[in-house]
Amino acid sequence: MAGFSPDDADAAPVPGARILVVAAKFNIHIVALLHEGALDALKQAQAQASVIDVPGALEIATAAAIALDAAEAAGAPYEGVVALGCVIRGETYHFEIVANESARALTDLSVSRRLPLGNGILTVENDEQAIVRADPKQGNKGADAARAALALVRLKRGAA
Repeated sequence: MAGFSPDDADAAPVPGARILVVAAKFNIHIVALLHEGALDALKQAQAQASVIDVPGALEIATAAAIALDAAEAAGAPYEGVVALGCVIRGETYHFEIVANESARALTDLSVSRRLPLGNGILTVENDEQAIVRADPKQGNKGADAARAALALVRLKRGAA
């Protein structure tokens, strides 16, 4: 399976980076695997993770924006966000709405705020595909999302 191919720069520590992890509770058995992989990758990079849970993928961007504003106001801003969720195709058009709009909202948030973001929202056909992608011993897409956010944190720190 194709996936993130970390190199030495991607494994470099990011000491003290405050990363917000926003995890959807819908399809929680899949999101728990993503969560495990993401937190392990953040720990390996010496980043500090704060986790908030939301009902589903559509709520992730809004919750992240609220938490980002609150952290900024408290004088403890986050340097990046990792979004975790799982949208499994069903028999209705709802899949496309949730998959497309959650991605659009996260991209809008990331670009408008110059916010390092790792999108770990899986969009799959079935439970089996989701497990393969989410399981830290297989696809480990939660870790990939965390590494993507950390790569952008490194870029932003270097650009400052």
